[in-house]
Amino acid sequence: MAETITSAKATAKTVRIAARKARLVIDLIRGRDVAEALAILEFTPNGAAEVVTKVLKSAIANAEHNFDLDAQNLYVSEAYVNEGPTLKRFRPRAKGSASPINKRTSHVTVVVSEKEA
Repeated sequence: MAETITSAKATAKTVRIAARKARLVIDLIRGRDVAEALAILEFTPNGAAEVVTKVLKSAIANAEHNFDLDAQNLYVSEAYVNEGPTLKRFRPRAKGSASPINKRTSHVTVVVSEKEA
């Protein structure tokens, strides 16, 4: 008995944006229609919106190409951002001291699923 696959996933790893900032954008699209989510992301001024848009479009393409799902019936079933590795750098300060600079990265994951009829 063959199981029918009704969801597709896309992930962007080690993206140079803090997970905290990307989560603000991800929260806007979770649970929405794919077309509505793309429209929201297009007019969101945050830098993370560009990254999330790419991942969402990739998830849609995966659904269409790999699993023959209809793009009109898709919605964002899961969307989350996890912390990636942190790049640790140092900035020179007064009197020969140094202060740390943490360049944070994140892993963005979007799962799109077909609506139940």
